[in-house]
This record gives sequence, structure tokens and C-alpha cells, in this order.
Amino acid sequence: MDRAAAGTTFDAIVIGGGAAGLMCALTAGQRGRRVLVVEHANRVGKKILMSGGGRCNFTNTGTSPANFLSANPHFCKSALARYTPWDFIAMVERHGIAYHEKELGQQFCDESSKQIVAMLLEECARAGVRIETSCSVERVQHGTGGFHLHTTRGLFSAAALVVASGGLSIPSMGASGFGYALARQFDHAVLPTRAGLVPLTLSGKHQERLADLSGVALPVQARCNGAAFDNFMLLTHRGVSGPAILQVSSYWQPGDDLRLDLLPGRDALETLQQLQAERPAAELKTVLGELLPKRFAQRLCEHWLANRPMKQFTGPQLRGIAVQLSDWPLVASGTEGYRTAEVTLGGVDTDQLSSTTMQSRLLPGLFFIGEVVDVTGWLGGYNFQWAWASGHAAGMAL
Repeated sequence: MDRAAAGTTFDAIVIGGGAAGLMCALTAGQRGRRVLVVEHANRVGKKILMSGGGRCNFTNTGTSPANFLSANPHFCKSALARYTPWDFIAMVERHGIAYHEKELGQQFCDESSKQIVAMLLEECARAGVRIETSCSVERVQHGTGGFHLHTTRGLFSAAALVVASGGLSIPSMGASGFGYALARQFDHAVLPTRAGLVPLTLSGKHQERLADLSGVALPVQARCNGAAFDNFMLLTHRGVSGPAILQVSSYWQPGDDLRLDLLPGRDALETLQQLQAERPAAELKTVLGELLPKRFAQRLCEHWLANRPMKQFTGPQLRGIAVQLSDWPLVASGTEGYRTAEVTLGGVDTDQLSSTTMQSRLLPGLFFIGEVVDVTGWLGGYNFQWAWASGHAAGMAL
């Protein structure tokens, strides 16, 4: 970063030194644009550093528009098509960063997420991008000469302004509603925001019955509002978490019907009939304890299912148990909120943005990219790919 660069006028200013902001800056810089990145935190890429347990799930090779939620599901198509996971992987490989696929197309660094941040900073440095950290924006004006940012580091001006300030998730990392406020300042609609990819909380009987099983995990299929995810569920002191729950949380809102298949990949009735034939004297809790975590199976039989020797269940009773196991209603009361949410759903309305360039349709020179926009990916590297793709789209347009 050329901190000694003279002058306070640039071709473009990017607000936010996260994944989308850095990608936009390096892309524009490589095209000869003079770019300034303004970051209010003391370092860039904080969410990159903490992601993937410190190993950064930096993309997903299975990325498609179907992996994203938005009021306009078509909006993300153009950017994703023009900057693919393979484009980002090529940059990772150029920098000699070792990586591996964990599951379901998820790509992780072998060593540390610090390598991804270092790579982006190196690319920015080569492209002559100037980065100002610990620099808070106090006021933004638009007028003669473009955009004027009054900051704690002085006044900066540019013909173009890119808002890459993220969403509301994980406020301890410095997240704020700044980008939404700026959008409204320039007459952009902001769709209602809520926490996504977030643990769900339980209350009442569900919470009382399951709280002491905190730490127990099991594979499930979680279903809500037409979406279904096969992965692990983790019971917590306050409710449920784990990949399957985080995924389905983006589709759930209070009052929505949430169902779990506790024996994913199995025909529950066939399984029970087979167990009844093979082990007629064994109790239900015993045979279920071999298919599910034992404590969880016992709790199910205490509160949701009758427990008796398998031979004592009639055909209709077995069918009823099978329905419970394959379509178990989980009554969630809320979410853990932005404190632990990985993403923010909702955001700047895509109807007022160009899907090709991310530029405002209302004010030329104003761009919105990354999480601040109403495009939210699934768990598993998809949100990083949206950051890279939307940042690249804006960077190519500046």
C-alpha cells in the first residue's frame, strides 16, 4: 500500500476493506485506476481471517445462482458467470497457497486464512491501491467532481464511490448499518434485514427437554419453506446449531414450519419393520440408540415416542413412529441474532442496481457490492464467491 501517495483525489474510493472491497480495488487498480480503500477497523479482512475456523472457506466449486437468496434471484447470475470459483482458485494457485476441498465443493486453505488476506493485499500493492485503515467516514457528499468523503483521516474525493461495507452480522468485528444508511442517503431502497446462517433458539418444552443434551450432534435433513439441507445438527444450551440448521435458518422466520428427518437417507418405516423382525424383544430406545446418539434416542422415547419392546408395536403404531422420525417438527422460537450470524439477509434493493456492473441506476458513479446488497449465499464458501464476483464486476466497470 502506498501510504505516501500524494493527493486526496482518486478515480474511485471503496468503503470497506473486506473481501468484496479488496477484490474491487485490485481489479480496478490492475486496469490503471487510482483507487483508495477506506476501512474503519485497524486492519482489513477481519471476517476473512476468522472464517472457516481460521482456514477460510474461500469459495465453492459448485457455486450456482440457486445457492443464493434474493428478492430477485436472477440478479446474481451475470456477476457469478463472469468471475467463477476457478478464476479465484487460479489466483490462489499463482500465489502458491496450498488448499483442499473439505466437502460439497468447499475450498479451504491448508494452513491459514491469513494467506488469503496477504494475497489480496499483495495484489492491491502491485496495482497501486492505497489503503487507509482506522479511517472512519463521517460524512459523504455528492456534487461537483463526484463524491467527497469527510473522514477521520481528512477529505478524500473521487468520481466513483463503491460501498462494500458489509452487513450487520458479527458486530464484534465492527459490522454496522453504515452501508444501508448511505444507500438511503442516495434514495436507494433497502429491503428488511435479518440474521442469516445463524443458530436457532428453542423455548418451552423443546428447550426444557433438550437443553441438557448440549454438545450432542447427529446427521439430519432440515426442511423449511421448500428448502432442504442434509448435514449435521448440533444441540446447544439455547437451541440448535450445526451446518444443517445454519443453512435452513436463512429460510426460516418465527412461526414458520420447520421439520427434521432424523434418519436421512433411510426409509424410516422399512428400518423399523426390519428391526422389529430381527430384534422383537429389544426396546425402541435401544434400537434407536444404535441409529441415533444414545442420549438423544432416549430423550425422544421419553417425550415424543412410546417406549416398549419392538414386538409390541402394531403396524399403524410403527407407521406413526416412522412419521415422527422422518418429519419431526422442531418449534424454534427465534435466532441467536446478528451476534453469531455469519451473514445478513436483505439489504440494498437490486432493482436499483445494474446486475452487470453493480452501479446504481439512480446515481452514476455509485456502486454497491458484497453483503450490503440483497444477495445472500448458503453456508460453504458461496458468500465469498459473491464477494469476489460482485467486487470484480464493479472493478471492471470503474
